[in-house]
Amino acid sequence: MLIQRVIATDKAKELIARLKQMHGPLMFHQSGGCCDGSQPMCFEDGEFKVGNSDVCLGDVENCKFYMSKDQFEYVKFTQLILNVTPGRGNSFSLEIPLGVRFFIESKLFTDEEIKQLEPLIKIED
Repeated sequence: MLIQRVIATDKAKELIARLKQMHGPLMFHQSGGCCDGSQPMCFEDGEFKVGNSDVCLGDVENCKFYMSKDQFEYVKFTQLILNVTPGRGNSFSLEIPLGVRFFIESKLFTDEEIKQLEPLIKIED
């Protein structure tokens, strides 16, 4: 069985289901900093333009999860765990009006897990 690069807690899965009911299909992009401070941002699928400078780490609840290639180089041996906390972040992410925000926890992969990682998903132009 392949090891996923990004997973979600039960709280995050519940919020994703709620946001899907409100907005339809979703996508995530892990921000690299600046105004929103490096947090996962949730958009309606296709609302955020990804391209050659991004990688797709996999799916979270059938939502693609992207990040920049440069940022991925720093976390490629880390499993990202999508979670939720109360509070409003400084972002355009869909959950912000609900008074919560997504955040990332992480776990380093073991040597054995690294051998079993899911491959990155090719981004179609």
